[in-house]
Amino acid sequence: MAAAGGRHRVIVVGGGLAGLSATLRITEGGLPVDLFSIVPVKRSHSVCAQGGINACNEIARQQGYSEHEHFDETIYGGDFLAHQPPVHEMAHWAPRIIDLLDRMGVPFNRTSEGQRDLRLFGGSLYKRTHFAGATTGQQLLYGFDEQVRRAEAEGKVTKYEHWEFLGPVVEDGRCVGIVAQDLRTMQIRSFRADAVVMATGGCGLVFGKSTNSVMCTGAAASRCYQAGVHYANGEFIQVHPTAIPGADKLRLMSESARGEGGRVWVPRTKGDSRDPRRIPEAERYYFLEERYPKYGNIVPRDIATREIFSICVHDGLGVGGGNMVYLDLTHLGREYLERKLGGIIEIYRKFVGDDPVDTPMKIFPGVHYSMGGLWTTYEAKSDLQGMVYGSPNSMTTNIEGLYAFGEVNYQYHGANRLGANALLSCIFDGLFCGAGVVNYARERTPAIDAASAPYEAAVRTQEARMKALLDADGSENPYAIGKELGEEMTAASTVVKSGPRLEQSLETIASFRERYSRIRLSDTGMWTNQTLAYARAVGDMLVVAEAIVRGGLERRESRGSHYRTDFTERNDEQFLATTVATFDPATGGSKISFEKVETALVEPRKRTYGKVEATSAGKEKAVASPNPS
Repeated sequence: MAAAGGRHRVIVVGGGLAGLSATLRITEGGLPVDLFSIVPVKRSHSVCAQGGINACNEIARQQGYSEHEHFDETIYGGDFLAHQPPVHEMAHWAPRIIDLLDRMGVPFNRTSEGQRDLRLFGGSLYKRTHFAGATTGQQLLYGFDEQVRRAEAEGKVTKYEHWEFLGPVVEDGRCVGIVAQDLRTMQIRSFRADAVVMATGGCGLVFGKSTNSVMCTGAAASRCYQAGVHYANGEFIQVHPTAIPGADKLRLMSESARGEGGRVWVPRTKGDSRDPRRIPEAERYYFLEERYPKYGNIVPRDIATREIFSICVHDGLGVGGGNMVYLDLTHLGREYLERKLGGIIEIYRKFVGDDPVDTPMKIFPGVHYSMGGLWTTYEAKSDLQGMVYGSPNSMTTNIEGLYAFGEVNYQYHGANRLGANALLSCIFDGLFCGAGVVNYARERTPAIDAASAPYEAAVRTQEARMKALLDADGSENPYAIGKELGEEMTAASTVVKSGPRLEQSLETIASFRERYSRIRLSDTGMWTNQTLAYARAVGDMLVVAEAIVRGGLERRESRGSHYRTDFTERNDEQFLATTVATFDPATGGSKISFEKVETALVEPRKRTYGKVEATSAGKEKAVASPNPS
């Protein structure tokens, strides 16, 4: 390893696609990597992605599509809140990324002519989403895992699976390593590095039940935030329109179901309890198709979610009077569904017991993705059409040497993520921005030569925190606090928000923090103590929850996934800006400021997706087309 990278090395935290692609790029740059993952790499949450990955290719180009159209769709879909140079670069790298995945052996679906097949996805009128059935994330993750395991066999990668990131080691304003804990032996150690890449995903568990895996607590991001990293656009949480409601968690029914022709509907008559197969077509309300005739069922997720929420909660037209609507695939046929959507069809059969081939699925929105995350910066090209390749500033946080890639990074999706852009942004971050990490690390004095005092102090701090949790003798159950936090965040800070409700939520979170100071663990052992790990995460979840709610309160407008009943319009004059939260150690809360968004390439315009609205005369009219032409 010393021969490959000299005395320099990099730490990557997170075993999903962002972490694996970064590991691969950094080792190709000649530096060894220590790869940390709280679960086995192949169990990382990227494995749960279903629908596909967006990119323009020659087939899409024949439809009139282009990389610029992909860029414009992404900016428009995010309600113009994303800095445009990084998104422009990502969209133009996308075709090359697909070609790379193909060479890795990812089994993309093919047409009868042997071309990579494409499907429609939300926010686009073009087929530009590449897919591997309905298990695309799994296939991509396995492809990258093979490449990283090859590097591991060559001595370029050292894996630390079942290790939890506890915090960065910061010395003189520079990140020089991390502290982590082996979740089997409970040993706490420090690790030196010339650069650290955070690729730890989203914070779905802050909202209790979500489509995220149970390790997606957001605790790693919160620990960086408490160490001084800014947290950006935290209030923008994507609630996916189609999930299976469940007592334990929510299970995603991919947007690919709608992209392949699935139709969302409810009975037109309130309280109609007939078997959906017996309800005639004329008595079905295909509300997305009627309200958005141009896009229909493939409107972006924030719009579909609010419409479903309105149909069920406000209009009372939900299936059986409850919070559910039908997602109907029955008209597509068994052979087609098994070939294109087999992965999610099997999930529904397993957890609901009905067969979507024969019976419409019952779905409702569920918390799915965080557009916000750790604040990062970039170096734009002189004409702003992309980023400078190899720049050490590419996706670095405000702490030197500490980078953020993938969902934990806020950069690419603005106020709402278009479906199938997540896998792309994760891989793009690793492959493009990983080159900048290599250049940064090579220019530093090797961390191996640094004094040991900062590392020893960081370990002592984490050991003291662990001891305090183990010795705590209060009366509060951390699992109960975590459950109540999820219920509160879902109620106050997801589909519909208001100033008074957000103010109330801040008070509730403060009461949770007071209760957290009086917790007691049911397990105080020192071998695979999952209660300890969860209780520690709950404390960090409370911190990031406060930043999310505070950001939502300060953003007095509606934009993308952030909808406020007391400020229902987008306000570019005041809020065409990134929400930047800074942790205040004195209060344990956040301070909010706003940073201007770079919008030089595409001028902001009204975001309507061709919605049809009622006029005063009772007729309907179309809102202006979303296309700039």
